[in-house]
Amino acid sequence: MAELTSLLDDLRAESADLDDLVAGLAGAGLATPTPATGWTIAHQIAHLAWTDRWSLLAARDPEGFRAAAEREFTSGADPIEAGAAEGVGEEGAVLLDRWRAGRAELASALREAEAAGLRLPWFGPPMKPATMATARLMETWAHGQDVADALGVEREPTGRLRQVAHLGVRTMGFAFALHGLPVPPPDLPLRVELSAPTGELWTWGPEGAADRVSGPALDFCLLVTQRRHRDDLALHAEGATASAWLPIAQAFAGPPGGGRLPGAAG
Repeated sequence: MAELTSLLDDLRAESADLDDLVAGLAGAGLATPTPATGWTIAHQIAHLAWTDRWSLLAARDPEGFRAAAEREFTSGADPIEAGAAEGVGEEGAVLLDRWRAGRAELASALREAEAAGLRLPWFGPPMKPATMATARLMETWAHGQDVADALGVEREPTGRLRQVAHLGVRTMGFAFALHGLPVPPPDLPLRVELSAPTGELWTWGPEGAADRVSGPALDFCLLVTQRRHRDDLALHAEGATASAWLPIAQAFAGPPGGGRLPGAAG
């Protein structure tokens, strides 16, 4: 439970930082376009609220989640776009309050699921409550980046990026599989070394591995959330697997994203 508590504290802090960016926006401000094609700031917040709602259903009613996922994701419509569009016609204060209430309820549900020893169904493999909290932190940070880019705000990176980076490292095999490429064996020696905003060096994998990725933690997180193009980031890869991974890296569930164009601010 201590790990989950720490992750939920980070998620709450990340959500609060994003809330600070959008709390003062009126309707026109929420209609500001973001780097995600066709999505305004309202779409971004509504998407986070939509995903929190699915996460809450997974934690509180796993069978209901499976039934709803089978129904909505096989109907031919795009439920992700539909969920994001919910916020467009909604009054700004109502949308923001819905997002705030949903994320608070989800935190409580994840604590309950952890205490019960549950693994939660999801659109990929089932996950522990702590992993779900990490995924929500990653997505909140990533969509927060879209909002910051839309507003022309440069965010100060924090130690919370470690959780985003960790998820990015863990999903390496997932990224290869999404692109129909041979998945590297789980025991492949690969080293990731990232310079943290806190001044530390964050590392994963054996020190002597021939395949290596290194660079700023912020750049790695921007890469695995596809918020910047590989060419615009100070990341270095050595070895065939590491070099093949970076262009396709993806920490989020779902099909491969389109990413950002080279030179794009967001």
